[in-house]
Amino acid sequence: MSSKFWAELSNDYEKLFETGIGYDVIIHVGEGQNVKEIHAHSNILCARSQYFRTSFSNEWAEKRDGKFIFRKPNISPQLFIYCGNIELKNLQGPDVLKLLIAVDELSIHSLISHIQEFLIEHQTVFLHQNPTEVLETVYQNESFKCLWDFCLENICKEPKILFNFENYTSLKPSLLEILLERDDLNIDEIEIWENLLKWCFAQQNNIQDDPTKWNKEDITRVEKELYRFIPLIRFYNIELTDFFYKVYCYRDILPQDLIHDLLEYHIVPNMKHKDNLPPPRKPNQDGIDTSSFHRSCDNKGATIWVAKIKNSTQLIGGYNPLDWDGVLYWKTTTDSFLFNFLNGKDVSSAKIGYVNKQDYAVFCHDTYGPTMGNLYCEYNSWSNRIQYDGERYPNIGIPEYFTIEDYEVFQIIKNRFKHTKFFNRQLIIN
Repeated sequence: MSSKFWAELSNDYEKLFETGIGYDVIIHVGEGQNVKEIHAHSNILCARSQYFRTSFSNEWAEKRDGKFIFRKPNISPQLFIYCGNIELKNLQGPDVLKLLIAVDELSIHSLISHIQEFLIEHQTVFLHQNPTEVLETVYQNESFKCLWDFCLENICKEPKILFNFENYTSLKPSLLEILLERDDLNIDEIEIWENLLKWCFAQQNNIQDDPTKWNKEDITRVEKELYRFIPLIRFYNIELTDFFYKVYCYRDILPQDLIHDLLEYHIVPNMKHKDNLPPPRKPNQDGIDTSSFHRSCDNKGATIWVAKIKNSTQLIGGYNPLDWDGVLYWKTTTDSFLFNFLNGKDVSSAKIGYVNKQDYAVFCHDTYGPTMGNLYCEYNSWSNRIQYDGERYPNIGIPEYFTIEDYEVFQIIKNRFKHTKFFNRQLIIN
């Protein structure tokens, strides 16, 4: 018979860390006025971190008065892990990202995967609010592949997360190139072109966005900046009117053979585009981004939405007797409710809860999907957390954090439903 006392063992390590008894390592963490000296034990550090195992075995660590000395200015004191205890939910999104960077530098591999999963499941709002910083951070490190794939996929589904971000134009060229190469970038090609121009002009100091006011030097600068991106724009997928007013006016910075071919394509009847062109972009058709939601569901009256929680048989949803719209405000009603099928194949597992606080029954905004009471869908990041004023709907077993695989919205029209199925974005009358 074996007994395990992990919690007691962890507490003993924590006490050892706090008292510093027998320490033989000094780590200076933080920088500026935030520098702190941490006392640790080489044996424990070796057991926890490949970085320290390598440092001690290769004997390249500085040693003074019998103590090993390390300096880690990019690791803030409050993020240093020693005892294996950490509550990620107590940290803000930026701190969790810094923690991920720290554990990667220290080669604590088990935590690298764990923190990425946490960021994906619980901090997606932060990822969406800081897209350039997060993209550049995860792109630089191969260990963050899960987080990188997640960010890229979500930005492709909802490009305004990035393109509407105030610091979008600070994005590095290599990252912008990766995005423009994607076939699943869910945005009209003319908008891609306009955002590329916006980025380009931001890289050039003192240049106007009106091409009629450019001199030869301006043309050369812009042409050089755009050169690597031009092959990535699907110009043949831009409508004639947009081409004439928004592309052709920049003909001086585009390859002349391209301009000729595009004019021929748009003007000559039955002219086909050239061969070997990239295909039209085909966004992933799970279509659960907030733009699709508002485009299909705004101002349609009463609706019922049903969502499937990923990697489970659980179905959740709600009834909104009012309109959805893109205006920022809460709507009041006493008739709305949420429901939860713990097992979507078992009707008896259903629970229902009518609104408790009618002033917070339904929330509308263009960056939110179906949001009711404590249940939020912001930029397709879902959560169900009790707010400052308590439970706005009864607790019916909807998880605090979860990921939605897909969801559907049904418009109520007398004795029938008008059904918007989001994974293919078709409007179906049942």
